[in-house]
Amino acid sequence: MNKIAKEFKEFALKGNLVDMAIAFVMGAAFGKVVTGFIAGMVMPIIGQLTAGVDFSSLKIVLSAAQHNAAGVITKPEAAIRYGEFITIFIDFFIVALVMFFVIKAMNKMKKKEEDKPVAPPPPTPSEALLMEIRDLLKKDAE
Repeated sequence: MNKIAKEFKEFALKGNLVDMAIAFVMGAAFGKVVTGFIAGMVMPIIGQLTAGVDFSSLKIVLSAAQHNAAGVITKPEAAIRYGEFITIFIDFFIVALVMFFVIKAMNKMKKKEEDKPVAPPPPTPSEALLMEIRDLLKKDAE
């Protein structure tokens, strides 16, 4: 059992797993920021451009809510809320677009790092000795 715990600890503390967890948390927070931005800023502007339409209330009612004599809802409304879908789709599109540009920038930075010339490794001792012998033979031939 101790071996399994040790292996799990090594796995859980690897840099890639921790980096992925941090990215997940930041991504979730970024999603909330985008959702707030869409709901609070983008959709009201779109609503103004479309003659004051409130997208969150757009729906197709399949069956109206039923009330009893006291006004209490006995059967809730069944509706297709396509306005919420439009808002969520715009939200998704903006997140996807931002992620596209982030990944594109990361790939560009990676490519620049890969393009840097790498200095050749120094010769091994045996190669250095062979180069000395070669140079001595050239001198003797001259």
